[in-house]
Amino acid sequence: MRVFNRYSPKLVAKHVTRLFSGRVYIAGRGRFDFDNGWLKAPDHATICHYRTVKEVNGLIRDVYQDGLREPEQAGSLPTAY
Repeated sequence: MRVFNRYSPKLVAKHVTRLFSGRVYIAGRGRFDFDNGWLKAPDHATICHYRTVKEVNGLIRDVYQDGLREPEQAGSLPTAY
């Protein structure tokens, strides 16, 4: 279980994607479980829990989508004008 004394969505997302399953505690936000690389809301969640899950999972989704895109070749011009 990792304890975050301050809420930093990028650090939480980084931790969740690297460990893939486990539990985190964020001071002021509460306890969260994560599985398969995605943060999950607790059973008795509040609005704050859902907002946190949405924000962290959005960052994780962005990282996964960036990894699926083909890297641009250095020195090439963009095709869309």
